[in-house]
Amino acid sequence: MTPEERLAAAYQTIDEANAADPRSPGGQPYELLYGRRMTEALQAYARDAPTPLKLAARAQHLERWKSPRDAYPTGRPGYLRWRADLKKFHAERARELLAPHGYDAETLDRVAFLLQKKKLKRDGDTQTLEDVICHVFLQYYAEDFADEHPDEKVVDILRKTWGKMSEEGRKFALALPLAERVRGLVGKALAEPS
Repeated sequence: MTPEERLAAAYQTIDEANAADPRSPGGQPYELLYGRRMTEALQAYARDAPTPLKLAARAQHLERWKSPRDAYPTGRPGYLRWRADLKKFHAERARELLAPHGYDAETLDRVAFLLQKKKLKRDGDTQTLEDVICHVFLQYYAEDFADEHPDEKVVDILRKTWGKMSEEGRKFALALPLAERVRGLVGKALAEPS
């Protein structure tokens, strides 16, 4: 099996897991669509990404519906605990699904490392993954988020999103086909002092 065939088979396994997502707005399971968007965005942003980064991007929200936010206390401490537990869950679940495809321990460890966002701002691949997460949010999800929240909150979230990206990621984000409202709110976020 070639590396490309192995990667395609791994993607299929991740997709099959995410296809079980009971949330299907528009008729397609939510996390299945998200994983495919992550792969497309990574391909556009970092065409020569290493295999562990490609796998981590596809598995970024792997079976996320199994750990709903409302299963944790409200407020920032509950949110942070949920996010930390999610990172561990995604890392462990990715290992389980990818090991049968013959990936070595080093590759599996690297995928888990990336999914846990370790050394953000200090590890190039972790930063690339974070940039792509931000790109996917801005392009596909920010408009719906903006429809559900007051502009002040959206501007604050967009400012935080901007802070997570590398300089290269920010330049790339500005060239994305963003919704007009999102582009306007990004402009406001960048113009206002934090």
